[in-house]
Amino acid sequence: MKQERMRLFSLAGVIVAAVLFGMVLAGGLNLTPQANADRPATAAPTAAPAAVAAPDFASLAAKVVPSVVSVYAKEIIKPDDQNMQGMPNDPFHFFFGPFMNRGQGQRQQPIVRPSAGSGFFISPDGELLTNNHVVENADQLEIQLKDGAKYAVKVVGRDPATDIALIRVVKPDREFPVLSLGESKTARVGEWVMAVGNPLNMGDTVTVGVVSAKGRVLGISDTSFENFIQTDAAINFGNSGGPLVDVQGNVIGINTAINARGQNMGFAVPIDTAKLILPQLREHGKVVRGYLGVTVTNVSPELQDAFGLKDRNGAFVEEVLAGHAGDKAGLEHGDVIIKINGDPVTNTRGLIDRISATPPGTKVKLEVLRNGKSKELTAVLEERKIDENGEEANTEPAQEQGGLSDRLGITVSNLTPQLRQMYSIDDSVNGVVITKVKPMSAAGDNGLQRGDVVTELNGEKVTSASGLVSTVKKMKSGGYARLYVYRPRADRSFFAIIKLKK
Repeated sequence: MKQERMRLFSLAGVIVAAVLFGMVLAGGLNLTPQANADRPATAAPTAAPAAVAAPDFASLAAKVVPSVVSVYAKEIIKPDDQNMQGMPNDPFHFFFGPFMNRGQGQRQQPIVRPSAGSGFFISPDGELLTNNHVVENADQLEIQLKDGAKYAVKVVGRDPATDIALIRVVKPDREFPVLSLGESKTARVGEWVMAVGNPLNMGDTVTVGVVSAKGRVLGISDTSFENFIQTDAAINFGNSGGPLVDVQGNVIGINTAINARGQNMGFAVPIDTAKLILPQLREHGKVVRGYLGVTVTNVSPELQDAFGLKDRNGAFVEEVLAGHAGDKAGLEHGDVIIKINGDPVTNTRGLIDRISATPPGTKVKLEVLRNGKSKELTAVLEERKIDENGEEANTEPAQEQGGLSDRLGITVSNLTPQLRQMYSIDDSVNGVVITKVKPMSAAGDNGLQRGDVVTELNGEKVTSASGLVSTVKKMKSGGYARLYVYRPRADRSFFAIIKLKK
């Protein structure tokens, strides 16, 4: 029995020894994996992020700069237009006032007012794009190229509403280097851009930055058409009319404005806007647009909730101007225009662009939401009229404009419920509301603004726009109009003393 047990123990020992030997052998040959349950696996080494190369701005500048020109304008102010005596607010009074009494009875000499801007070639035969405000008052125009060559140019067409002008070399003697026109709609916020121009009259200068924002509305012209590209590429006085280009050298905008209160806040008109109107500028010298006669805004969350709208698509009608296309078609304030000729309207920009691109006299089918229900209307578009200042010229009846804008520098309208709502004018306020102010006018110098209410003229209550127009027409030239004005935004009243033009 003992021998049998000993034999079993010996056999067990041999088996254990064999197993231990096998484990040692396998570990030495790396035939079994290591146990990693109690510690994290070491992460595999990752490749360093690839370096992103900055654009070759030097090559880009060499490509773009030869096509960009300095634009020099001269405005000749005749003696009859100077009217400097007794007008200390005149910008020339500071320089010439002390000499006004010299040579009594002698005729004053014309004054030449110079200014400078930028432009760029879009055709080899000498067509250039620039800003309307660079050339609009010019009696003489000249451009200078990078190589120093100078050429006289003429205005082919202007569009104050978008601040775009087309000019042409009068006597071209060579082919000019041109820039290709890109697509501003595809430009993305954050992309590199380069601005080129003649800042501060220093000649060809390049600055770089990015697209900071798109679709900016600044209120410096007709806000219906404002759709500015904002950039932090430095833009200064004199850059106006120069190109804003992408890294391929394609023009995506025309440098137009700056915000002097900020740092590196420049704005450019999208080149897509210019391409739309170029054919009309070439053929007619101006732009003829369709006009509906409504004031619209995007559908805000508040409007969506208040009117029970299922989404925020469409253009919300704030005001329908009496007697115009929208009014005749049956549009009402509070309507939401959601389709034009069957095509969806997602926002006000879509509506404005479609109507503006449609010729006057065209019938358009409008689908609107009114009180939660869909309704179809047909409108016959009018011509959108723009005055010399780029302001809307067909928003008021003709009898309310006649002579008043010239004498006072304002256009007024009777107070309607829509205008009261638009300008937040209380029902207790009576008078006429200012709907337009000429920038270069006595009213502008006095700080009058759209939405101000004229309640008195020379101590008499103002009850109608036609009455105010009639009274002002009868007043003697050189006299004063004492306007008592209420400003709803500030909830205060003040006097504006305006000297009538002779």
